[in-house]
Amino acid sequence: MSTATTDLRDEAERLLRGLAGPSARLRDDQWTAIEALVVARRRALVVQRTGWGKSAVYFISAKLLRAHGHGPTVIVSPLLALMRNQVEAAERAGVRAATINSGNMTEWDEIHQRIADGAVDVLLVSPERLNNPDFRDRVLPSLARDAGLVVVDEAHCVSDWGHDFRPDYRRIRTLVAELGEGIPVLATTATANDRVVSDVAAQLGVGEGTDGDGAGRTLILRGGLDRPSLHLSVVRIAEPARRAAWLAQHLHELPGSGIVYALTVSAARDLAALLADHGHTVAAYTGQTDTAEREQLEADLLANRVKALVATSALGMGFDKPDLGFVVHLGAPSSPISYYQQVGRAGRSTDRAEVILLPGSEDRQIWQWFASVAFPEESLVRRVVEALDAERPLSTQALEPRVDLNRSRLEMVLKVLDVDGAVRRVKGGWVSTGMHWEYDADRYARLEQARAAEQQAMLDYERTSECRMVFLRRQLDDPELSADTPGCGRCDNCAGPRWTDAVDDAEVARTRQRLERPGIDLPPRKQWPTGMTTLGVSLSGRITDGPEPGRVLGRLSDLGWGPRLRALLDGPDAPAPDAVVKASIAVLAAWDWTERPTAVMAVESPTHPTLASTLASELARIGRLQDLGLLRQRAGHPPVTAANSAYRIAALVDAWEEPDLAGVRGPILLVDAVTDTGWTLTMAARTLAAAGADSVLPFALASPK
Repeated sequence: MSTATTDLRDEAERLLRGLAGPSARLRDDQWTAIEALVVARRRALVVQRTGWGKSAVYFISAKLLRAHGHGPTVIVSPLLALMRNQVEAAERAGVRAATINSGNMTEWDEIHQRIADGAVDVLLVSPERLNNPDFRDRVLPSLARDAGLVVVDEAHCVSDWGHDFRPDYRRIRTLVAELGEGIPVLATTATANDRVVSDVAAQLGVGEGTDGDGAGRTLILRGGLDRPSLHLSVVRIAEPARRAAWLAQHLHELPGSGIVYALTVSAARDLAALLADHGHTVAAYTGQTDTAEREQLEADLLANRVKALVATSALGMGFDKPDLGFVVHLGAPSSPISYYQQVGRAGRSTDRAEVILLPGSEDRQIWQWFASVAFPEESLVRRVVEALDAERPLSTQALEPRVDLNRSRLEMVLKVLDVDGAVRRVKGGWVSTGMHWEYDADRYARLEQARAAEQQAMLDYERTSECRMVFLRRQLDDPELSADTPGCGRCDNCAGPRWTDAVDDAEVARTRQRLERPGIDLPPRKQWPTGMTTLGVSLSGRITDGPEPGRVLGRLSDLGWGPRLRALLDGPDAPAPDAVVKASIAVLAAWDWTERPTAVMAVESPTHPTLASTLASELARIGRLQDLGLLRQRAGHPPVTAANSAYRIAALVDAWEEPDLAGVRGPILLVDAVTDTGWTLTMAARTLAAAGADSVLPFALASPK
């Protein structure tokens, strides 16, 4: 090793100690990757288990390249939690990092200027930003020309064979293709089988093969996936209420703090409420949780202020709590690869971590529902292309009435068409490129077959009698796994069951009563979004003047009340039907409030004014509450259409006339037809609080999910 190389490795070791502590030492493969990127300026694909230190490779490489006069490193990262962890890690090593994502819209202009001024060493961007017209046209060209390194983190997202494919990730192909000469590329992931590795290599031009000039093969570093700290178990309990009761009974026995995964947003919320009712310190964490609240919840888990976060897959890739003591799944993910990725959060720096799967027969129905909202059939996709022209942009909202697709599926179709070159996102919406486009029916059919095989493999994992860790490693084509690899000696099949399916009957009865309680919980917003002052709104930190926890009659997605509520809200505005009033009374009767409301008021609804106002009046009459009428919108106040939390709140400031609450004492029941983000009820409650309300109890007929 030359003197220059030795000095470089010494500097890399010093930077690692800043990242990981004074006793940290580079693994040989970590140094191999760093040397390839910094010295040889090569392309590399690193597939290593969670906790191996992939982020150390790119942060150290970024700092070394910057010290040698190269431009900033661009890291494409898929999740906000991952970005926050990475920015904190970068700062420990003296790396000046910034992030551009949907959660910090108010800071984008400032960050763009810092990049232009050379004051950023590492820029973390979400894949969605790559096709934002302003970012794509104003910032991305200079980054592609001057970047010191491009990193694609969680690179399995590039591949639609991967467990977490994202259409936006395909845009990275364009970024990589437009890089200046000699700019290295690093792709990293912990969860990729052979097929995903090959697809990622083909998509990004990393992996097997040679560089463009044929000089030297690019680098693949792929390691074993065994995790000696993980103790895998499966507990099979048929009845959903009994499974939830099992968790409520045993959660306190699990070591430290951990994550409880649920398959849907509503399941995560319901389970968090149930566990809280049983005395556990838990909170729900989903893709619908606001950015500021996510940050607070992550901090609470990192500091062991909660026993568990009850989460969807939104809390997954990149969340780094080395001493996470357990991961429990109430309901199985649809593939062993996705399952391994999620359980990999546990036991990074502990001798033992408990990993428990509680599968249910309803899991397959949920898998089928997610499959049903996958890429639609060709006729629907063609309709999207035909609805666009090359000159006049159409927004997603304007396209919705023209095609038979809901918002989420339409957005997915547009993203796929964008990366395929058939449409293009511009300011104001989407336009057609006029390019010929083919519907890849064969690929979609193969994907459907592959996902069916993964679902069957997950069912096989639940029932297998062989070593569970060996089973998972085989699913990921672990290169260190062979036919004579012994069992892990830790899982329930190797070492005997650690957990039985026994549940106390009283616990089951209590759980069943809670799950069958009328209505669903409506948790209050707890944290204001960051950057509100940029929009002229002086709101920050924790919310101290919002509503109390509330209730909703039912979800639009419920099998029970869902169809009736959808029909009611999709039809013409009319007085609240008797059945709805009676059901609402049942919800209120079961509401375990601290103090009973003394008055009721309806939020003036722009879409269902008669429904909301008559419901409030009937609740006042039957419950013998003071009827305060409507919380009226200010004359001329524009309708609120913003989806982003910060902008929605800004639009709701001073939206209502302040009512006269003189003489009103006690809580006010605040009634709305529909609640989605929760910001309308939060801001309306603040209006009542400013008018002198003692407290506000929100109630809505329906929520979307």
